[in-house]
Amino acid sequence: MSGDLGPALPEDQFRRLAHETADIVADYLAGIRQDPVVRVMPDTVRRRLKEQELGDDSVSAAQLVQEIREFVLPYPMGNGHPRFFGWINSAPAPVGILAEMLVAAQNPSADVGDIAALHVETAVLEWFKDLMGFPSAAAGILISGGTMATLTGLAAARQWVAESDGWDVRRDGVRPPDGRRLLVYVSEETHSSVRKAVELLGLGSSALRTVEVDDGYRMDPDALARRIERDAELGERPFCVVATAGTVNSGAIDPLARIADICDRHGLWLHIDGAYGAIARTHPRVAPELRGIARADSLSIDPHKWLSVPVECGCALVRDGELLRRTFAYVPPYLHTEEGVGIGGPDFAQYGFQQTRGFRALKLWAVLRHMGLRGLREMIGRHLALARELAALIDDAPDLHMAAPVTLSVVAFRYVPAGATDDPEALNRLNRAIEAEVQNDGRVFLTTTRLRGRLVLRACVLHYDTRSEDLVELVHVVREVGAALAAKGASDPSWPSMEAEGT
Repeated sequence: MSGDLGPALPEDQFRRLAHETADIVADYLAGIRQDPVVRVMPDTVRRRLKEQELGDDSVSAAQLVQEIREFVLPYPMGNGHPRFFGWINSAPAPVGILAEMLVAAQNPSADVGDIAALHVETAVLEWFKDLMGFPSAAAGILISGGTMATLTGLAAARQWVAESDGWDVRRDGVRPPDGRRLLVYVSEETHSSVRKAVELLGLGSSALRTVEVDDGYRMDPDALARRIERDAELGERPFCVVATAGTVNSGAIDPLARIADICDRHGLWLHIDGAYGAIARTHPRVAPELRGIARADSLSIDPHKWLSVPVECGCALVRDGELLRRTFAYVPPYLHTEEGVGIGGPDFAQYGFQQTRGFRALKLWAVLRHMGLRGLREMIGRHLALARELAALIDDAPDLHMAAPVTLSVVAFRYVPAGATDDPEALNRLNRAIEAEVQNDGRVFLTTTRLRGRLVLRACVLHYDTRSEDLVELVHVVREVGAALAAKGASDPSWPSMEAEGT
């Protein structure tokens, strides 16, 4: 037994453990380059975490800190390491870590009231509106990530089409009075969260219309226009296009301005998935390709991606702020108040689905202010340059082939051994085996994806401390592992099929 019942700790004990925990975190960050990117968790640790019983007796706070240090901290996802190139998961900025601790101490619900949490959120949303070129009448809300931001934006789109066509979707559900099916247009490279949102909003996955992409994996605007016109002629109701500012597979940016022109011409809602790439609008190198973001009706951004804000932190912006409020507003009787702390502040519960909301804004506020716009641009510019540097290393390696143009900081490529036969499935199996072996090796970490049916290796440069030598190591490890596997016959048809493993 630790003594007193309940969660309280004596002040001196809390202060000592807080300092000890801060030292553990500081040591972890300071030594991260010396550690493997990921470690394979031993079966003993896995069983301990999975099978440990709660028990009747309390456990001391000091023991809990030690158990976390021994059994949790050594087995991370790996995205805190500068040689983590997998997915689009950044390392947490140190000031964001500090902000998270301070938020946990205060623990507010950032839904309604004249409290600091809501005013900080209002401030960062105004910054984002300005950075993205949105009008002052726009509204936004911080949510868990890009998936919920997309759901929020498409919910506003559904509200808009219902109001435009004269029916009440909140009262009657998705029942257009004229019986036409509502259609949403996406590309082959659109993120899976869009399908989830369309299904959850009651539109059904059959409402999705997939548009072809060009050689750079960008949505084809001409194909989009033809599909919209054909569907309208067939008596359907096209109402929304989802364009992407930075696809997860290759970092491609759809031709946003041309897509916005098509939406204007046909009277469609434009949602832009900018979870990964929207923030690059602040950098002059890619800003011209991202100017069309300012014409979106709704936009999703993930500060916990390129901004290095600790998860969870996503952002949804909607051009018509009052429409966003009409999409979600509902005040239950127990929250009606005429005086006290509930009066005078923002009411974010009316702009999204959540009532109780975490104070996500402080870590975002801290990271943005700590970097400033100059620091933000410098970090993005360095990542853009490193991605191109990696592409050059791949071009110089005879057994590595680029698989897509480099637009942002994602680099897609394949390992193709000398003298390899023209067998796509054999190369798919080999590159899948390389992914698994490299991840288990621990020196670097990358993932795979599919581009037009081909399995490719994929590296995303997103860590604020990734350096040129880390790229050299990545290429070295991939080639070393690839050569060893090819020599063992990893491309032989006897290897497990892609379909059995999944993608």
